[in-house]
Amino acid sequence: MFAVVRTGGKQYRVAAGDKIVVEKLAGEAGDTIQLGEVLLAGEGSDLRSTDGLTVSAEIIAQAKGEKVIVFKKRRRHNYRRKNGHRQQHTILRITAIGDQQAEKPKKAKKEAAPAADEAQAAAPAPAVDAAPAAEAKQPRAKKAAAAPEAPAETEAHVQAPLKVDGAESEMTDTPVAQKPSAKKGSTKKPAADKEA
Repeated sequence: MFAVVRTGGKQYRVAAGDKIVVEKLAGEAGDTIQLGEVLLAGEGSDLRSTDGLTVSAEIIAQAKGEKVIVFKKRRRHNYRRKNGHRQQHTILRITAIGDQQAEKPKKAKKEAAPAADEAQAAAPAPAVDAAPAAEAKQPRAKKAAAAPEAPAETEAHVQAPLKVDGAESEMTDTPVAQKPSAKKGSTKKPAADKEA
């Protein structure tokens, strides 16, 4: 059976067991509420009278929607306003439409699951190559130690204090770049470069 209910200025088509997100309703998680404004009800293609028909729902959670940025601007008037907004929502689970209750999940499936786990535990485990697994479980520090080391020149360059114009620099991570010397003279290329 289905019903069309109105709440929060919107209409929702619901059936027993459905979950819907509606505008905020009063109540805490776990409370049961009645949605009394039923607009339409029926079973398949047959419609049913909605006189006195109510829809029962359980509040799953009170939540907030996605953030919406509200930005106002009036050009040439130095007017800018930026606000954020998150709409309040209530998440509902429809438990009953009129007299029809939502079906509860069967517990027989849960009892059958442990029996399957026991069958898998009794079966022998397939042989697996242990070398790749041991390599994957190795900590990062050991992997770094196993990696080839960098050339000694770069380590000495990074660790040694840098000297610029006779003064030592405290920064050891990056070298200090010196300005290229300005050359006086023409910027034309030699004639030998033009021919080649």
